[in-house]
Amino acid sequence: MSVAHQGPATGEAGQEPTRPVTPLWITGVVLVNLGINAAFFAPLQVLLGLQAAVLDPGQKEGILALVTGAGAAVSLVANPIFGAFSDRTASRFGRRVPWVVGGAVVGALGLIALAGVPDVALMTLAWCLVQAGCNGAYAAITAAIPDKVPVARRGTVGGLAAMGQTVGILLGAVIAAVVSGNLWLGYGLAALALVLGVVLFALRSDDRPIHRGDVPPLAWGPFLLGFVRPLAHPDFRWAWITRLLVNIGNHMITLYLLFFLTDAVRLKETEGIAAETGVLILTGLYAVFVIVTSVIGGRISDRMGRRKPMVILSSAIIATSALILAFSPTWVGGLVGASVLGIGFGAYLAVDFALITQVLPNPEDRGKDLGVINIANSLPQVIAPAIAWPFVTLWGGYLSLYVAAAVIGLLGAVFVVRIKGVA
Repeated sequence: MSVAHQGPATGEAGQEPTRPVTPLWITGVVLVNLGINAAFFAPLQVLLGLQAAVLDPGQKEGILALVTGAGAAVSLVANPIFGAFSDRTASRFGRRVPWVVGGAVVGALGLIALAGVPDVALMTLAWCLVQAGCNGAYAAITAAIPDKVPVARRGTVGGLAAMGQTVGILLGAVIAAVVSGNLWLGYGLAALALVLGVVLFALRSDDRPIHRGDVPPLAWGPFLLGFVRPLAHPDFRWAWITRLLVNIGNHMITLYLLFFLTDAVRLKETEGIAAETGVLILTGLYAVFVIVTSVIGGRISDRMGRRKPMVILSSAIIATSALILAFSPTWVGGLVGASVLGIGFGAYLAVDFALITQVLPNPEDRGKDLGVINIANSLPQVIAPAIAWPFVTLWGGYLSLYVAAAVIGLLGAVFVVRIKGVA
């Protein structure tokens, strides 16, 4: 093996798995995803905003933007970096477990630190610590799936992992809702969910170790170039672009949902429902359908033995949800649109994950390459607001915004056809 590759000669650990995983192992993966997302979204949905208002009520919007923006920047870097290091980790506990457990511990410590920070600078630092820890755990648990799950079952397991993510988001919302502004309790519960979520996987991961002698010396130049090299593979590149576009479209649909209900639907006037309550209802409805279709869509794809038709169909359904909102700016339209979006995005999460694991250039670099793929999840959080704002304010309002979101999402469906190595 050339030194330039910079991946470990992992032997059996780097080969395509053939033995089926146990339900207990799958449950461990689901719980890790649940814990990570609870730890992310309890702060993002409520706790960070409340804390920003406590620190400086007059600058709360700017504080929240600074803190979440810094965290997003850490996420973009941490996921591929920690994924790459997990590929090279030689420990008696395996390659992925140390990063899942260590990331959860670091993230939990960051959450506890957040509860007691006295100023904006330390708040930003603590949230970046949470992002670094959670992304380390997420990079490792994502790579564990192609490490252990045969190709024919990855749609099903990917769907269950997506279900865990969605339930984690709902748990985060519940935590944020029940703590009644008690930051210590809120951050403590989020930290507890994160740590408890990794226990089963840590105990029953069957994460096979690699030998230190099989890991080549680290040369930083080739190591860093390794994050760009996968994009030279056409199938990987088109899969990355597809995920980026679909996620941009999805973020554009959900970004201004509160203002859409306030200004376009006029929910308070037409239905007597507060816009904030409307967002909670639509989010819950969306989440329910994501949970259902992520599991069903993954199983259908496994039985078909094909991925691209399901990715195209789910992308088209997501685009349809945007068009429903564009041309029916009503409460009923919102309910239908949220349901359709959940149906499409749930199926997409499961099937696209399975597709991506089949276009990874080298099985020995799964953690790194999936980390590069995960940039296509994080980057839309930065790109979507920049695209959406001029549509809402300058180019036709919510009609043009949601039509543009539909077009961008459909481009993802078009580009997935360019992938040649997966049916």
